[in-house]
Amino acid sequence: MTTTERLGAGRYLDAGARPDATATSVHELTTADGATVRGVLATVPGATTVVCLTHPRQDLTHHPLVPVLLQAGVAVWTQHTRSVNNDLALVHEQALLDVAAGLSLMRERFASVVTLGHSGGGPLYAFYLEQAGLAPADRIATTPGGRPTGLADAVLPAVDGAVFLAPHPGQGRLLLGCIDPSVADESDPLSVVPDLDPYDPANGFAEPPHSSSYDAAFLERYRAAQRDRVARIDAVARLHLARAAEARAAAKRTGSAADRRRALAPRIMVVPRTDADPRTVDLSIDPSERPYGSLFGRRPDLINYGQVGFGRVTTPEAWLSTWSGLSSHADFVRCAPGVTAPTLFLELTGDQAAFPADSRRMVDALGAADLTHRTVRGLHFGAAIAEGEPTGNALAGEEIAAWLGERFATVPPG
Repeated sequence: MTTTERLGAGRYLDAGARPDATATSVHELTTADGATVRGVLATVPGATTVVCLTHPRQDLTHHPLVPVLLQAGVAVWTQHTRSVNNDLALVHEQALLDVAAGLSLMRERFASVVTLGHSGGGPLYAFYLEQAGLAPADRIATTPGGRPTGLADAVLPAVDGAVFLAPHPGQGRLLLGCIDPSVADESDPLSVVPDLDPYDPANGFAEPPHSSSYDAAFLERYRAAQRDRVARIDAVARLHLARAAEARAAAKRTGSAADRRRALAPRIMVVPRTDADPRTVDLSIDPSERPYGSLFGRRPDLINYGQVGFGRVTTPEAWLSTWSGLSSHADFVRCAPGVTAPTLFLELTGDQAAFPADSRRMVDALGAADLTHRTVRGLHFGAAIAEGEPTGNALAGEEIAAWLGERFATVPPG
């Protein structure tokens, strides 16, 4: 099978070569709540500005923009959160403490600190900047699942600039758009409510490469049913958390091993079929230069039934904090008014996660007085739309380098 035939082709891109003078160091940090996270600092001689990349779930050490940014004369900090490569228990409020630990180190070392949120890193940084801009007493006190956040007691350093590259609206909002509402029974991944099935030709689906065509009445029912399914899963998550709280209270009263075991026993939620956004197969909905298919590949009608997808295996706490579009605080539009540092928002014309209407809502909500919105041709992960074209990452890198050069000290290449 050739590269272009693979379902997930184009997801992983070559990062390219770093300048020969690059110095790289690894740093282990302790967060305000005692977790250990790790980051990699790459810098070039004379750099006084650092660009920070973090994603709530992924390792960005070899992000394709790292060498581009180093060539532009800035240092680059790429950091893990405590949930890197395993988002089973990802709680976004905890991830803010991870971000704060890295930014604290960068504030000590560089004159200017700029965040760069790509994809899920965008809403993570928007959430962080919103909370960092509040008085400690006004910060979110508990997670959606009821756990204390510790944000009021943490140092959340401010930044000097923010770049958002193809940010999606938030993990929960993203899942709200692509969760399959036709699941009839959460315990049966093949169960279907026929009149809500997005991959049934009777509802407008067409086999690829042809674009599907859903009518307005179906889409209205579909979107309402998506919210209903998320609300039902939210209710299950809260029930699990309530029972766990009861078990902890009983263990505290009795001290018995049986009660302590009940309090410690994890509840793992499996959420089937989360790759079913009609926009990925009906290209007439919010049209753009995106190709047919979802972030996970060119056959969402098949991928939807497989193992890959957003929020597929999660704890109740992580579901509410990260994956619920009804409960999560990490909603870009909600957080965006609190983003007041100079901001560059880069939209990719072939994005399969943030569609044009999403990007307009996000840009319109940003609170920065110094706000630049640019559009470059490329796919969500920065690949080229057509063979032989510059990649989206190359075009985005040019825009970012120019924006940084106008506002912050950079080292001339040479």
